[in-house]
Amino acid sequence: MKKKKILLVDDDFKNSMFLKRFLEQEFDDVTYAENGMTGWECFQSIQPDLILLDVNMPIMDGFELARKIRNCNKNVLLFFLTDRTEKSDRLKGFSLKGNDYIPKPFYPEELIAKMKERFENKPDNQVEEKIFKLGDTIFNHSLCCVEHNGNIRKLSLRLADILMILVQHLNSIVERDFILDKVWGHISYSNSLALNVQITYLRNILSEDELLSIESLKKKGYILKVKERCS
Repeated sequence: MKKKKILLVDDDFKNSMFLKRFLEQEFDDVTYAENGMTGWECFQSIQPDLILLDVNMPIMDGFELARKIRNCNKNVLLFFLTDRTEKSDRLKGFSLKGNDYIPKPFYPEELIAKMKERFENKPDNQVEEKIFKLGDTIFNHSLCCVEHNGNIRKLSLRLADILMILVQHLNSIVERDFILDKVWGHISYSNSLALNVQITYLRNILSEDELLSIESLKKKGYILKVKERCS
């Protein structure tokens, strides 16, 4: 089994450290977050393969965090670990596309067995979602959307493909003809005009993030730039 990244989100520090040490005997990469907001930040930065998520947490509870995660990623494995065992809570967890709902207390060995079983049965041909952190914006190419400060903007497939090309050449010039060939399949005057319109749409969508900009170089192409945050 290839290396898997695990994210543990739980405000019970003492028990979480015990569980983290136990998990690290089986998985090399285990990250801990002490509340839902920190968990959301860790999710964006490390893009884990599996998330272990408590429900009762300060700042942002587990259900809200699960909702935000599922808006960005439909494939990541998500286990709820909680002492909320009422039927309504379990149903809510599964309605948020949780892969398992494990009541506390539990045996760590059983948890790890369930995690391994999920990894082994996850289809090898499942398309991994392509998520990128750009400044304060999250770009999800698979779901054709960008998120900034909790606001999600849907993109057309063509817009998502253009942005993907710019992201792949971040802070470097991308020639217009290259974009036209990749997105439209051929270079023509009408497609060139359409590209101008699409870039205008993208600029408008990304303008909410002051760290992002798309610059035009006359008769050459475009550069997606990400500024460094001032300290």
